[in-house]
Amino acid sequence: MTDVTDGVLHTLFRSEQGGHEQVVLCQDRASGLKAVIAIHSTALGPALGGTRFYPYASEEDAVADALNLSRGMSYKNAMAGLEHGGGKAVIIGDPELIKTEELLLAYGRFVASLGGRYVTACDVGTYVADMDVVARENRWTTGRSPENGGAGDSSVLTAYGVFQGMRASAQHAWGDPTLRGRKVGVAGVGKVGHYLVEHLLEDGAEVVVTDVREESVRRITDKFPQVTVVADTDALIRTEGLDVYAPCALGGALNDDTVPVLTAKVVCGAANNQLAHPGVEKDIEDRGILYAPDYVVNAGGVIQVADELHGFDFDRCKTKATKIFDTTLAIFARAKEDGIPPAAAADRIAEQRMAEARRG
Repeated sequence: MTDVTDGVLHTLFRSEQGGHEQVVLCQDRASGLKAVIAIHSTALGPALGGTRFYPYASEEDAVADALNLSRGMSYKNAMAGLEHGGGKAVIIGDPELIKTEELLLAYGRFVASLGGRYVTACDVGTYVADMDVVARENRWTTGRSPENGGAGDSSVLTAYGVFQGMRASAQHAWGDPTLRGRKVGVAGVGKVGHYLVEHLLEDGAEVVVTDVREESVRRITDKFPQVTVVADTDALIRTEGLDVYAPCALGGALNDDTVPVLTAKVVCGAANNQLAHPGVEKDIEDRGILYAPDYVVNAGGVIQVADELHGFDFDRCKTKATKIFDTTLAIFARAKEDGIPPAAAADRIAEQRMAEARRG
């Protein structure tokens, strides 16, 4: 990307962003592509993570998001037991306005230029059809359609994994691995959230939802009229009698404004980077709220796309995603043993695996 501002460079090299191996700033003037590809770690194998297409307010914001998300993917892939490091890409712009075949092909060429160090997939603003286009320019693209040798929509197993993490949270909090009779608030019922709602209803939960997109809410209420809708996330987190809060939209859901007013006893959702800043995990614990680390419970999707590289088998992937239940319980046990919040316990386990891989 040309015309990189001082602000972008400042964000790029801040030490607290996590020591990334490589960050590529991409621009293709003909198609209008501006993108960032961030590789956090390849200690466990090629970096794997999706492509987010989003109208960032600035290039600096885009770089910061790519850095944060790619670091999270390193931890997610490590905790999922995958032989992949962490990477993430962001394309700057409103996908409803600027997404074209030409732009996606240009992006695919940038992925190809990394020679397999980064494997991409879907994320917010990108879909299976988009990955089919990107894959025409490189062989390191997952999340493709079954017709093009892929596994299809990874949201299915992402939601399933979150549900397994939520069952484990219920086991730890209430002694029973079910959401039956519990009130669960789901913030964001798009690609992943609507599948999660289905699992919850099948399990006997009472579900409350909100989403900034009216069409997403309508899709839920048309299919499940028993679901309650509230105006916004603020109303959701203050809902009386809420047992579980499931953030399933963008990151930063747990912050200095939301944590003090949370009514739920458990937080377990699909969104990435739910903790707005370091220290929030301690605030959550101090309030007696159980937090299931986001990158642990939402790993079902990355388990699916990683399997695609070896010849996709849904049943094999679902078996691996089911293990998120056991992994989540192990994190809660480690947190209790070490006297630290679950988020810190998950980080320790993931960092240990990456460190052992580097030594090996």
